Amino acid sequence: MSGGILIAVGANLPAADGAPPLHACHGAVRAVAGIDGLRLEACSRWYQSAPVPPSGQPPYVNGVLACSGAIDPAVLLAALHAIEAAAGRARGVVNAARTLDLDIIDMGGMIRADADPLLPHPRAHLRAFVLRPLADVAPDWVHPTLRQGVRALLDALPPQPIRLLERDES
Repeated sequence: MSGGILIAVGANLPAADGAPPLHACHGAVRAVAGIDGLRLEACSRWYQSAPVPPSGQPPYVNGVLACSGAIDPAVLLAALHAIEAAAGRARGVVNAARTLDLDIIDMGGMIRADADPLLPHPRAHLRAFVLRPLADVAPDWVHPTLRQGVRALLDALPPQPIRLLERDES
């Protein structure tokens, strides 16, 4: 799955209904699967990581979805923002704790440097919490502008604690 649509999923606050972050992530998977023009192909395992940059926030739950389909990047971004809002996401402070975070990492190698969403995601290659689950669903993925594979990108990172969650953990 190197040419598809890759979406990062993360959360570190309970959802509006009090559900733990992992449950919000599972709900996001179901919501993304319902976006018109998109087909969910795979969901990574779930990982737990410390906030970036380091802070006093709770740890994040992270995963990546691999999708296929024909959808405009701006339309997909709007749909993802609507899913975040429905989960209680309040935008404001950069890198703030959140009930749900959905980011488009790549859309078939598309490069967009001057329109939202920027593609590929401008910081994905710097984050183990994105690359590790991305490797689960797209082990042959190559960064469209850096021309490096996901494994090489992971190997180039300084140590970033990340651990695989058990199925029922959150």
